[in-house]
Formats: sequence, C-alpha cells, structure tokens
Amino acid sequence: MRRRLATPYAAAALTAAIMVGVSSASSRTAPEQGPSAAPAFAEPHRPQFHFTPERNWMNDPNGLVYHEGEYHLFFQYNPDSDQWGNMSWGHAVSTDLVHWQELPLAISHDDAEMVFSGSAVVDHGNTTGFGTADEPAMVAVYTRAPKAGGSQAQSLAYSTDRGRTWTKYAGNPVLDIGSGEFRDPKVQWHAPTKRWLMAVVLSTEHKVRFYSSKDLKSWTHLSDFGPAGAVGGVWECPDLFELPVDGETGERKWVLVVSLNPGGIQGGSATQYFVGDFDGTTFTPDDDGSYSPPAGSVVQDFEAADFADWTATGTAFGPGPSAGGVAGQHGVTGFVGERLANSYHGGDAPTGTLTSPEFTASEPYLNFLVGGGKHPHDPDAVPRPAPAPAGTVLADFEGGSYGQWTPTGRAFGAAPATGALPGQQPVSGWLGDGLVNTFVEGDSTVGTLTSPTFTIDKAYLNFLIGGGYHPTSVGDPTAVNLLVDGEIVRTATAADSEALNWAGWDVSDLVGNTARIQVVDANTGGWGHLNLDHVVLSDTRARPASTETSVNLLVGGKVVQSVTGPDSGVLDWAHFDLRAYQGGKVQVQVVDNNTGGWGHIMADRFVAAGAPARSAAERVSWVDYGKDYYAAISFDNAPGGRRYMIGWTNNWQYAGDVPTVGWRGAMSVPREMGLRRIDGKLRLIQRPVSNLAELRQGPAVTAQSMTITADSPPQIPGARGRAVEIEATFSLRDAERFGIKVHTGAGQETVIGYDVPARQVYVDRSRSGAVDFSRDFAGVHRAPLEPRNGTVTLRILVDWSSVEVFGGQGQVVLTDQVFPGPGGDGVRVFAERGSVRLDDFQLWQLGSYRS
Repeated sequence: MRRRLATPYAAAALTAAIMVGVSSASSRTAPEQGPSAAPAFAEPHRPQFHFTPERNWMNDPNGLVYHEGEYHLFFQYNPDSDQWGNMSWGHAVSTDLVHWQELPLAISHDDAEMVFSGSAVVDHGNTTGFGTADEPAMVAVYTRAPKAGGSQAQSLAYSTDRGRTWTKYAGNPVLDIGSGEFRDPKVQWHAPTKRWLMAVVLSTEHKVRFYSSKDLKSWTHLSDFGPAGAVGGVWECPDLFELPVDGETGERKWVLVVSLNPGGIQGGSATQYFVGDFDGTTFTPDDDGSYSPPAGSVVQDFEAADFADWTATGTAFGPGPSAGGVAGQHGVTGFVGERLANSYHGGDAPTGTLTSPEFTASEPYLNFLVGGGKHPHDPDAVPRPAPAPAGTVLADFEGGSYGQWTPTGRAFGAAPATGALPGQQPVSGWLGDGLVNTFVEGDSTVGTLTSPTFTIDKAYLNFLIGGGYHPTSVGDPTAVNLLVDGEIVRTATAADSEALNWAGWDVSDLVGNTARIQVVDANTGGWGHLNLDHVVLSDTRARPASTETSVNLLVGGKVVQSVTGPDSGVLDWAHFDLRAYQGGKVQVQVVDNNTGGWGHIMADRFVAAGAPARSAAERVSWVDYGKDYYAAISFDNAPGGRRYMIGWTNNWQYAGDVPTVGWRGAMSVPREMGLRRIDGKLRLIQRPVSNLAELRQGPAVTAQSMTITADSPPQIPGARGRAVEIEATFSLRDAERFGIKVHTGAGQETVIGYDVPARQVYVDRSRSGAVDFSRDFAGVHRAPLEPRNGTVTLRILVDWSSVEVFGGQGQVVLTDQVFPGPGGDGVRVFAERGSVRLDDFQLWQLGSYRS
C-alpha cells in the first residue's frame, strides 16, 4: 500500500473562468453520490467483467480468502472520494470468482489511523479466541498507518458473521518494530510447523521479513529475504505459496511474490516473483541473482586517459573518460574497470556528443552499459538551436507588456517575465527578452491569458512552450488552448521542464476561422506553471530541438536504434541488434542534448557478441509484463488447494489521473496459477479462471486456416465488440510482425502483436484513445515469448478499459489499461512485411458480471 496524496484543485472562480466554451467532451462532472443514485455501470470506461466498486477510489486487493462458499475480495478503498486517501477496506464476495457482489465498507479508517493493505484468514483452530471451534472467526491482519505520522504496525480485526461486520482488536498493534516503512502482511497457516506464518515487507530496505505466531497476536522473527531481483523502488504486498510443478510428479516449489514501485519492467509499479524452497523458516531462491554478460570482442572500454579515435563535440563529455562520478555527481556505479564515458562535466547544463569511427558489424549484437537521464531519441527533433519558423508572429511578448492579451488571476503578473522568477529553476529556450511565465509567487497562483481574435490563414500554429505537464483533459491544467467559437479545438501542455521547446498544431482544416489563444494555469501543485513565447502562424511546422540523452546506433549517418538512460546513476546492460547490418559499417554516437534534470548520459564497455546482454529488469521474473498489474496476491483456503491471484489494474505513475469519473480503479480477472518448466526454467503459468466462460454470450465468431498479409482484408466477419474474449493461434511464415488490433475505429486502435525478429509479444496503446492524461501512459510494452513448434498462441481479454494478453502456455501476461473513445469496437487481424497463417481464431462476446 503506497501512501499517495491527492492533487490539489484550483480555485472555483478560476475553474468557472476557463470552463466557458469548453466542450462537453472536455468537462468532468462527478455523478450523484447520494443513496438514491442508481448505479448504471455503463459509464464510457466502466469495465464489464473486471470488478470495480460502484464509486470512489480502489487500489490493492486485500484479504483474499475463501470461507463458507464465498470468495472474499477486500480492497484498499477511499469511502469519501475517487482519489487516494482515508484508506479503508472495501469488500465484495463471489461464489465463482466471476460474479461479484459489493458489500458495505468492511474496516474503516478512523480519526487516528488508516487501514493499509494486509490479508485475511479463517481461524479454524480458534487460536485467537475471537470465535469458537464450531464458528471460527475471520481475522484480518492489516497495516495500521497513523494519520499523524509515525511507525507502520501490524494490527488485527475480526468478524464472526462471514465478514459482514468487523471489530478492531483492542490489543492492537500486534507487531510494531518502530519503522515507517513496514507493511502489507500476508498471513497463512503453515501446517508442517503448526503455526501462523507472516510475510511482511521492509519496503525501503527491499526485504521480505518472515514471522511466526501461535495465536496471531504474538510474533517471532524467523528470517529475512532480500534485497534481490528488482530493487528500483519500494517493495510492497508480498505473498508466499507452494505449487506443484506441472508434469513433474511429486515436485513442489515455493513462489515468493513481491511488488515494487517504481522500478517495473515498463516503468512505474509492477509485480515480480521468485521460485525456490521454504523450510518453514527461510526462503531460498533457486536463482542467486548472479549474472555475467556474453563474452565477445571489446569495441571500446574507455580505460584510456583519452577517447582515442572516438570524437567528442561540446563540453559535456570532458577531455576524456572519467574515473567514476565527476564534480557534483554522486552514486555512479555499475561501470566496468576504472573509467567510463560521462557527460556530467559541468553538471547537467553542458551538451555534446561522443561518436565512434565506423566499424564492421561482425557479430549479431553490440552490448554496452548505460546510465544517466531518461530522455529518449526523438526522430522528429533537430539539433539545437531549432530554427524559428517564418510567418506571422501573433505574440513575442517583447516590449514590457502583454499588449492586447488579457490576463486574469495572479499567475501571469502585470507583464511578461524576462527569465526565471524568484524560486524557479533556470529557464531557457525563449527568444528575445520577454516570455510568459506563470511562476509568479510560485506554483500556487492561477490565472488565464487570452489573446485578441485573429484569423487563421496559414496551415500551422507554432509556439515555444515549457513548464508543467497538466493536460486539459485531466483537469487543473497548465495548457495552451486554441478556441474557435468559444470551443477548445486544439490544446497543448508542457513536459515538466523549464527549457522551452517548439510545439504546435496543424490547423489547415481551420483556415478562414476566427480564433483566440488562451493560456491557462489552473494548477497549484508541483510544476503548476507554464512558460510560453513566440506564437507564430506559419506555412511550415516547427520541429522541436533535441533533448535526448541517449546511445544511438548509426548506419549511413542515420539513427536506426537508440537506448536512453534510466534516470539513475547505476549503469546497466543494454544492446543493439546488429543482425540486419552484418558485414556492413555502423557507428555508435553517445548524445547529450539535455540541459535540465538528469540531463546527462553515461556509457561503458561496448562489446560485440553472439548473444544480447540482458538488463537487470530483463533478468527479473515478472508476474505480468504489462504496465497495469500491481499488488497481486492470492486467495487463502481456496477449494481443492487451487491458487487464484488478483492484481490491481493500474500503475502509480498515473493512477489518480486516469479518465474515469466518480469511480477509479479496477481489478484483474482472477487467474489460476501454476508452475511449469519451460526452456529449462521454472515459470509461473497463468490462465483466467475457467468460470469466465459463463459470461460468454452467443456463439463464437470463428476463422481457420487464413493467410494474412499486409493487403488482406483486416476484418473477420462478425468480429467486433468492446468486451470480448479472443483465442488465436498463428503459424510463422515471413511476416516481421503480426497480431490482432482491438478497440479499432474513429482513428484509434490497441495493437496486440508478435515481433518475430525480437521474439516478443507486445501491446501498443500509443493510439488507444485517451492517452494524454499522463506522459507515462502511451507506449509499447513487450514480453519475451518463444514460438512453440513454429506457432504463437494468444488469449486476449478485452474490456471497456483494459486488455489482458496471455501468451503461449500462459508463461507471459501483459495487462494494460486503455481508454478508447466512442466507436472503438472493431477487431482486426494484421501482418507486416510478409505473411502469417492464422490457424485458428475464436471470439466470444462477454457480458457483465453484474447481470
């Protein structure tokens, strides 16, 4: 359970001012919350077969337990808002893991504490004395989080009426070690030792601590596990369970599940697992975590005092390789030998490049270490300084006044700024002397700045923009809006950077219209300001200046592959795939074009090798490779010893900003878990619970033995829907990529594909509908998947706001949220650069679990 603060809201007066003329598609009105409000569950993005609360905020699943014919799903819940806060335990039950009934609030926050994540057990032996042998109590073990601050401690609550009402134990807390980062207890009865077993995390130490107890009240420390695996963020929500190894009679192994945030494979939060043995006291993983990259021929190791035949430009890389961190830099680790290439000379402000001579691509891969800032290569960007486009300048904010532009509020001050304002980081990239800067009195002020009317007579409207990333679609924006007839027809926000850069809009379809520009600062939180300069109508589109910190592979002087840093001083392995360039000439160029935070790049140890080096994140076993699967835990006491798991379908990078209204948060479909040895390694196998088939409506849409090419009709007759289950098997031919597109229509699509050269299944949600509410949302998420006997099998669950993709035998899963707009119900197959055979395709419409 992560502590997260809600975004402050702007003043009501300003909201009224800027909402004039905003179309209904941009406004966000909360539904009625009174007891008479009938739940429609038909809002634009409301999942149909994934559990969501009727209203308000939900995150981690808690207390998953089976008791007297019911599966109990408790969950982190805010009874007062659709943002994080006042954490309590919500409650739902199901008899089949598919149809869920939401019950009243189970365990509420109070004036003193919030109720963070934990687990629930059935005390059949009445070890606590809360029930009787004939009527055992359900006992919740949760983390008490004091509202006034202080240590997180483990506490109890109990129920003797099948979880309908709960009493907090008078002797709470039962386990307090004085730590503010000690949470999320997962408790089970360990039969071999006849005692209760708790797994709980020391979050910032990246440790799972094991305790035992005879009565759930007094606990004895057994052992610690970790740090291990992914440690890029805090550890949370552990789980420990035993599974049989499929196909290996009598063999059983233990699985330890740990979530972390941030540090996930796709960025932000994620869930990892370890396979090993547990003896009742200590968990021992099968994999000790050691790693040696593939051997090969060293192209450059930067061990000399100079760069030898590599050419440096600018000042960022200094006169030669650095011996670790340079002046003002700390925590540089992971490089090999004594030296590395490091562009932090002079801090983040200097820029430069470091380029190798051409060399022959003689091996399939070029492996290297990379660290520093996460600022990817943009193929549309140009070297600094990016030229200003010629055209009609609508405003350059010179001359010491706003002229005919009208300010409201206090954020814009009485006149344009001449640079950074008091308390602001250095501002760069504007032209001339003046610019719009709403950091007047800091981020707390709000306001608008509106232009006089003008006629759009050219194809592009360009401007320089910097400051905070707060899109209009989310609320409390920092944005530049184009208004026609009082309606917002174009909008742009910045990138959480004080360096202004070119942006703009294609307005060719609006030529001849009368328009205004309105600059809006409605945000009072971090980066709650905007910078603007040089607004110009032009016949050409302005191209942004490069802000990358990256290592690029060049062929013929053009970038063909690129890797950026991880916003970390720890260098990690990456690679370029040289198979397409074998025998040809290639170059490496290390680029630092960024002057802001983490505006530097580090590289070391370029080695030509026969196999790719794998980063620390790639070496981790992930429960789910998608962006939106967190805090996953399993049910205790399930019938037949089966192991079912549920995760929260969201990511802490943007959980509070997803475009839902009145409710926020969904759970994954429950998954049955197994273990199977694949390619010599024990892997978790996951499949949706079989009862999901009860939601299938009507006969399946089917297709068999189809050859799919780039020119094939993409639509399978009858294949469409917003809530569907798809099973498809493809036989590889010569296509480089193939797969299925869902939620297609109205200029949007979610692509579920297979990349043959990379041997990866992927989800591309870059054009999936609403993506601008977070810079971290749009993207392509990948998972390794080897074909099986020349075939690739995908099982896909598509709901109104998510996709879950099960690859192969279920050894890889990707869960991603998507927020398609109206008309996004198409389903299409595709192939790129060749053909693929669609052996079998089945699609079922799925109904609602509420019906």
